[in-house]
Amino acid sequence: MASGYHHVTRDQRCQIYAWKASGWSMRKMAKQRGCCPSTISREIKRNRGNRGYRINQADRKARERRLRVSQNRCRMKADLVAEIKEMMLAKWSRQQIVDRLKIKGVFISHETIYKMVWADKRAGGILYKHLRHHGKGYNKRSSGKAGRGCISGRVDISERPQIVESKSRIGDWEGDTIIGAKHQGAIVSYVDRNSKFTLLKKIERKEAGWVVAATIEKMKDLPHKVETITFDNGKEFARHKEISIVLNACCYFAKPYHSWERGLNEHTNGLVRQFIPKSMSIREIPDEFIEQVQHSLNHRPRKILGGKTPYEVFFGKKMYQHPPCALKACTGRSNGRTLRMKGLTPGSWRLRRYAPRHLQPCVNAFILAFATCHSILACLPPFKLLPSTPT
Repeated sequence: MASGYHHVTRDQRCQIYAWKASGWSMRKMAKQRGCCPSTISREIKRNRGNRGYRINQADRKARERRLRVSQNRCRMKADLVAEIKEMMLAKWSRQQIVDRLKIKGVFISHETIYKMVWADKRAGGILYKHLRHHGKGYNKRSSGKAGRGCISGRVDISERPQIVESKSRIGDWEGDTIIGAKHQGAIVSYVDRNSKFTLLKKIERKEAGWVVAATIEKMKDLPHKVETITFDNGKEFARHKEISIVLNACCYFAKPYHSWERGLNEHTNGLVRQFIPKSMSIREIPDEFIEQVQHSLNHRPRKILGGKTPYEVFFGKKMYQHPPCALKACTGRSNGRTLRMKGLTPGSWRLRRYAPRHLQPCVNAFILAFATCHSILACLPPFKLLPSTPT
């Protein structure tokens, strides 16, 4: 049978009558006719009389119903349009309006109301603003413009090579973004699955263009080739093809709401939160502090690495003779106007305490610069003065 909706004909009613008299079930009738059981059920329910379902009576009722509906076809007259507008201004849905008019003997489709609304919008009206969704179309999940999980060219994590699961090589990364308070600013974070080496980069907005630029900047000069990157399903990674082309790497996406498939990256983001709490606006944090957080994470020993640091494993360096300087959390005032660094250098609290208020930004910049130099010097191996040679 051809697809689409078709009315039941007289010959088909004869078949239904004979099947019903033989004791067939509605499901068996529908299977024999090639339609849904609900079609048989509606036909019998609508067109039966006091003596049950009969051919002539069913056919007559069907023709009368079609004639009655065609004669009562609604014309969108001025008084009806005014009544519909009044119902819409009362925030009634289209189906509620249709059901209410049906009680009055006015048969109208909800599509007719929509056509009236669009005509009013083209004429400069505001009826569309009283629709439940303001006239926005339904976003089908199967379309290419659907929600978070529909990224163009998305490759599922199930297609990722098995060697990535073993964490046996350097170059397989996991990526995510860290959001600040009130969604002000973001940090792109990457972590290598083998060495646990972390890359952090501050971006102004959580958008695909900023993520692409930050990723390429941080990864283009790495000593090891970037083999794979596994992202979550955020739209900020929608331009992953550009990252793949520039870095010559394969990008994969974890399944929606399966954060454990990128467990290392989620754990690393939790470590970053030790320094940058969720109540902190990332826009107010200087880039130098983000670099210090990255330095701190990459130079702390890990049990899974046998006591080595991610930096030593990633770059193949020997163990440090002196530990790097301590770096504590970064906090800010509730109004977000100023930034205070705690515990960067000994005595820094005295500078902040006794310095005039208008010099606080200069003091903070001085403390941050001193801490940056101190952390860099602490990472260098100890040096000795060479004895002077006689001339």
